[in-house]
Amino acid sequence: MIAGAFDIGGTSIKYGVLNEQGDILYQSKISTKADQGGQVVIEQVIELVKALQKEYELDGIAISTAGQINKEEGSVIHATDSLPGYTGLNIKEELEIAFYLPVLVDNDVNCAAVGEYWRGAAKNVDHFLCMTLGTGIGGAIIMNGQVYHGHAYSAGEFGHMTLYPGGEPCLCGDEGCYEQYASSRALEQRAVKELKQDISLPELFIKAHNKEAAPEAVIERWVLDVALGIKSLVHIFNPPLIVIGGGISEQGDDLLDKLKGSVDARIMTSFKRNLEVKFAQNGNDANLQGAVYQLKSLVWEQNN
Repeated sequence: MIAGAFDIGGTSIKYGVLNEQGDILYQSKISTKADQGGQVVIEQVIELVKALQKEYELDGIAISTAGQINKEEGSVIHATDSLPGYTGLNIKEELEIAFYLPVLVDNDVNCAAVGEYWRGAAKNVDHFLCMTLGTGIGGAIIMNGQVYHGHAYSAGEFGHMTLYPGGEPCLCGDEGCYEQYASSRALEQRAVKELKQDISLPELFIKAHNKEAAPEAVIERWVLDVALGIKSLVHIFNPPLIVIGGGISEQGDDLLDKLKGSVDARIMTSFKRNLEVKFAQNGNDANLQGAVYQLKSLVWEQNN
């Protein structure tokens, strides 16, 4: 099987061609043009598929996308303002009509989790949680090697656990949500506020690595907030593994060790047995791979 795979975010559409082993045969990206509306986003995907078909004989189309997704319908239940006009679109239907090919659509974090399960940090682990720390915090729940989508296909919104009641206002309409304190955006905002200077996350981590006290303190406080959320997830789900993705996962073992230590200090002893916390291995490739893995399952079901 050869699949066209797309990862649709608010800033860019990453796309490529993958074989059924998950090897990436071709990869590129373009601007999402999200400000022009959701329909323009889908039209861009259609044009990209047409371009790929000139070079490859595609057997299906796999879509990883931001937003809450009804996987069975391939429709967008809800999307934030980063993708205006996206809510309500039926991506699967539009692409199937355009190309008469099988189409799989799922949420991007679900796809990332499946990609890590297939070829990454969670390989051969049938039960685990995946969370991405980025502009917000996304989550995915893997049970018996399958994504748990929830009653209305919206499970895994880890970013909207309440961490501090009455705290910072959140885009969801509540206050004190996890993502307002533990996302990478929250870390950057905290650093700017407390250090009283514009500073990027790479610069912050370099300063902390060089043992500058104030940057170290900012990161330590953020690590605590990340760990507090993980504590709740561990005590609810009792997973053997938590995989953490997003750009923050590129910071390496020093940060991971801090996070593991903070989590370990806060969970009950009985939950510590066999619990692993890992950074994701495959970056954005996992989104494409996870979408293709699920497309393979869909095609198999249709043919059997």
